[in-house]
Amino acid sequence: MPGKTNISILGCGWYGSALAMAFIADGLTVKGSTTSPARLDELAATGIKPYLVNFLPGGETYDADFFDCNILWIAIPPKSRSGEGSAFTDKIKGIIKAIKQYHVQKVVFISSTGVYADSNQHVNEETDPQPNTEAGRILFEAENLLRHETDFKTTVIRFAGLIGPARNPGRFFAGKKDIPNGDAPVNLIHLDDCIGLSRAILGKDAFGYLFNGCSPTHPAKADFYTQAAIQSGFEKPEFINELKEWKVVESVNVGRVLGYEYTVLL
Repeated sequence: MPGKTNISILGCGWYGSALAMAFIADGLTVKGSTTSPARLDELAATGIKPYLVNFLPGGETYDADFFDCNILWIAIPPKSRSGEGSAFTDKIKGIIKAIKQYHVQKVVFISSTGVYADSNQHVNEETDPQPNTEAGRILFEAENLLRHETDFKTTVIRFAGLIGPARNPGRFFAGKKDIPNGDAPVNLIHLDDCIGLSRAILGKDAFGYLFNGCSPTHPAKADFYTQAAIQSGFEKPEFINELKEWKVVESVNVGRVLGYEYTVLL
């Protein structure tokens, strides 16, 4: 990776902050954004150059220097559960405007395998997602807005369910009873592999692609979460042994384009 590469990460949350620290460890210059003034010192303490950036429609605030970068990583959630999903598309449009204004050439957009409906099949990057949830539809629209732009190259990473530090899967269903769809396969990815995939994209200069980020192993929901609870010392959950809607998320591009091998198997 060239030493002169400057990366800006829009959204230094759970994944974005870890990614920034990994890139800094690789010797890269990293600018990171937050919408909270209280977090600026926290980001600076980890070696990230902190910026207050907000793309709320009608209330955009950012320093132009944040977009002085070779590569922009967009890692902001749609927050559809908190009722902010409708504003996400406008945020992405505002970000695209800034990307073009400041001539950023390469973009990575963090999406989710939630864009794929649970259609009882195996899916990969060549599958038509047909999202059937609000969050899925919003993210798929955002993907298309970015990928259809020709002034810059966008790579989309669709991460599966996120596990790792502060996201212990043993807690997810601990002590709960009659949990439905216990025989459904799980689609998850550990933070270590989120970072590994991201580093591989940078190392291979793999821009203009779509990647599904998901562990290649898919144990049954009941088996995986019961074992995770036991290993963490939590009360065992109880699942209903049934198979309702499901999907298995696979990738044709992670191996073919990146040659990446997962380090955390479920």
